[in-house]
Amino acid sequence: MADIVSITGIKSHTLRKWESRYSFIVPKRTVTNIRYYTDDQLRKLLNIGILIRNGYRISKIDAMSDLEIHEIVSKILLDTTPQDDINALIVSMLEMNELVFNEILDKNFSKLGLLGTFTDLLYPFLNHIGVLWGTNKAMPAQEHFISNLIKQKIYSAINAIPSKDETAPTIVLCLMEGENHEIGLLLANYMAKELGWRTFYLGANVPMANIKDVLEITKPELMLTIFTMSRPAQIEKLIASLKDDTAVTLAVSGSGTLENLEEIFEDVLYLKNPHEFIQHLNQRQSLFNPNNVIL
Repeated sequence: MADIVSITGIKSHTLRKWESRYSFIVPKRTVTNIRYYTDDQLRKLLNIGILIRNGYRISKIDAMSDLEIHEIVSKILLDTTPQDDINALIVSMLEMNELVFNEILDKNFSKLGLLGTFTDLLYPFLNHIGVLWGTNKAMPAQEHFISNLIKQKIYSAINAIPSKDETAPTIVLCLMEGENHEIGLLLANYMAKELGWRTFYLGANVPMANIKDVLEITKPELMLTIFTMSRPAQIEKLIASLKDDTAVTLAVSGSGTLENLEEIFEDVLYLKNPHEFIQHLNQRQSLFNPNNVIL
């Protein structure tokens, strides 16, 4: 139930109230009598959440057909809140609907710009995908479908940014061995380039033995790596391999269980979200070019 609340934004006690009063949503039961929602019910709850946030009363929604709900939601999505757009992106993933996905992103590109769309829409959406994945509400094919659409958007945005010369601050971006979820790192690569950094993007699953050699060649001011799960032993090994490279700041992001990293390893910069990453890049960038800072 907590996962459904996180995904839909509808409170648990509200769901229970609806179940007791209305017929539009009746949860299933496992053999051990645990309540759960089907994929179709999840999609309906996401759409109902959009209607509720836009002033529709639940008693009126209860009388609507699924087609009516879909048509009204489609109209609402022309001008919605960020949470509504996140919900709509989730539905587009579950339905594997590329047209809706592109419409939502294009609308936000016009309203928020590329950087704002990536930080304020796609990043929280990716967190929701993690919840869906962890609760088996999204099958691998759906996750791969939406991930590749996002990658296409990021690649296009990155390719539109001119390469920086050797006078720009430099950053190395990579995922360690065993880490293959690359979208967060691609977003970071776009952000750094947009802020005027020269990036060396190594991608996923980079052997630990190669890192130090890369740093000796590129001589970056900053190195970023992202973990999908807490791996203190691997981080400690990485720090030990970099201990002679005092000019390089190691930045780590990813799993919330990494939040005590700076207490364990004083040489590590832990970044909780894209806004902290942008803030840190801006602070360093201002030393090179005070006029090229994006807030």
